[in-house]
Amino acid sequence: MTAALQFLTILPVRASNGQPGASAVWFPFVGCLLGLAAAAALHLPQGAVLALLLVTVLTGGLHEDGLADVCDAVRVYRSRERMMEILHDSRIGAHGAVAIVFSILIRWQALDRLTGEAWLRVPAALGISRGIMVLLAAWTPAAGSGLGRSFRDSLPTAAAWLVAFQMIALCFAGGWRAALILIPLQLAILAGVRRWFLTRLGGVTGDCLGFASQLSEAVTLVVFSWA
Repeated sequence: MTAALQFLTILPVRASNGQPGASAVWFPFVGCLLGLAAAAALHLPQGAVLALLLVTVLTGGLHEDGLADVCDAVRVYRSRERMMEILHDSRIGAHGAVAIVFSILIRWQALDRLTGEAWLRVPAALGISRGIMVLLAAWTPAAGSGLGRSFRDSLPTAAAWLVAFQMIALCFAGGWRAALILIPLQLAILAGVRRWFLTRLGGVTGDCLGFASQLSEAVTLVVFSWA
């Protein structure tokens, strides 16, 4: 679990295993821990904003960075080489900035609408969104080099199936109605982003995983806020 904490947060933990994919089975659990912290923040004044701020600080904005980079880079008219070049650029463009703004607004409004079940639903949403990164990496080739490839190459197949079962269980945190909506939605997100990245990039990078996590989290929170 310490390796998953080191990979997904800025907490000062040191893992003995240098293979990032070996800790993948713990990703939903770490997401749930982040969600518990966010749920606690919801009880404060302006709780929804503080919850988002807390999670962003604890994760170092890792997934927001992936969302922005993908929205800046992946275009129909661009070559794969140009898109990969932009993905490796640390600067954020206009499309990336707009994507982050809308991601924050959607999640903020969803969190603000959650009722007394927030203690279950917020951890579940963050757990599901961390789990989808594992599934996307496990079932999609890696594109380029870097942390995304290291994660993909060291990810055990069995871990992906265990994460999938964890995600299904977490979908039921909001009840049967929410689960019946969320399970096909998560499958659609996984299949859609996988096809998109395969078509445009030939695989996934670490930024692609962060993009998928942000999309999954926003969709899950919206469903939990009204289902």
